[in-house]
Amino acid sequence: MSDYRKSPEAIAKLTPEQYRVTQEGATERPGTGEYLHNDRAGIYVDIVSGEPLFASSAKFESGCGWPSFTKPIGPTTIKEIRDTSHGMIRTEVRSASGDSHLGHVFTDGPRDRGGLRYCINSASLRFVPREEMEAAGYGAWLDQVEDVP
Repeated sequence: MSDYRKSPEAIAKLTPEQYRVTQEGATERPGTGEYLHNDRAGIYVDIVSGEPLFASSAKFESGCGWPSFTKPIGPTTIKEIRDTSHGMIRTEVRSASGDSHLGHVFTDGPRDRGGLRYCINSASLRFVPREEMEAAGYGAWLDQVEDVP
């Protein structure tokens, strides 16, 4: 298991938008995220710490304007925090080790897949294609990723 953590070097490499989202809890504009329409097989990792967060097999089109997932890649990869900002009660999703703001989780996801919708900012993610996972140190999660036809 790798040591996933936030480092000053990783923070320094972030774009202004990635910094706003992951470190200041901002939200990218709907429909603008790099991974919204990504349908390739692979995993999504924290842009800051590199920790695995979501598998492509859990991604679905929700129509909300942000990449959506039915579940995290593992039970301990994210933490959920009550968020009462903007006059709403929501559940914020943060990466467990890197403590990056990722987005929010809602209970309006596909019922047949658990009913959750993890609404995640592309700016908080880095996509690792299935064919690069082993070389990049993510081979342990290959069983979470669908086979490529």
